[in-house]
Amino acid sequence: MWENPETWVAVAFVIFVAAIVFHFKVQRMVATALDSRSEKIAQQLDEARRLREEAQHILAEYQRKQRDAESDAAEIVKFAGEEAQRLSDKAATDLAAALKRREEMAVDRIATAEAAALKEVQQAAVDVAIAAASKVLEGQMTGEAADKLVDDAIRDLPGKLH
Repeated sequence: MWENPETWVAVAFVIFVAAIVFHFKVQRMVATALDSRSEKIAQQLDEARRLREEAQHILAEYQRKQRDAESDAAEIVKFAGEEAQRLSDKAATDLAAALKRREEMAVDRIATAEAAALKEVQQAAVDVAIAAASKVLEGQMTGEAADKLVDDAIRDLPGKLH
């Protein structure tokens, strides 16, 4: 049987058919493995694309928030500058008014002190004049003249009080 060429042709045919079947099975397994690997890669690419879009969206949102924060900070700085200027102007105005009030109070105190000093001097002059007049009158006045002077003074008193 091993010498018969038809046997060898049959064995070769069986080996050939087995090789083709094996080849198709291996090819199908490789194709299936490649397809599953291709699907995994496609899923990973889709996930990466989705993550990239999400990251871009988040980046755009944070950039917008940063711009908003910068504009808010600029407004706060501007407001603070205006408020500081307003407070500075108010403080200067208040200081000028306080200085003017103090100056007026000082002038009033000086005027009051001058009036008191003048009144004191006048009172002292009156006291000295009365004392001098009393001494002069004591020496010149006699009993009847002194009584007549007191009576005249009492009579004139109601007219001088009003």
